[in-house]
Amino acid sequence: MFGDMMGMMNKLKEAQEKVEQTKKRLDTVLIDEQSADGLLKVTITANREVKNISVDEQLLDDKEQLEDYLVFTMNKAIKKATDINEAEIGSAAKDGMPDIPGMDMFK
Repeated sequence: MFGDMMGMMNKLKEAQEKVEQTKKRLDTVLIDEQSADGLLKVTITANREVKNISVDEQLLDDKEQLEDYLVFTMNKAIKKATDINEAEIGSAAKDGMPDIPGMDMFK
């Protein structure tokens, strides 16, 4: 029994390490998003860190329009990044989980 418990603890530690490695890798996954007309472009990581924002000159004349573009385009990018992040981290955690009787909800 003690061996089984140690095996499960090691498996959980491996799962945690795999999740941490996945988080670090997601810092290098870039998501590019742009407004429908291409006047605003943003780049964020899959960990939702903004890397770049590019604004076309014609958006600089209308503060309210620029704000709307930023909100809409950033939200689209964040949604994509969140979907990728959750799928990757969920997969890493699930793959590393030990087989615990009665805990098959992760499968």
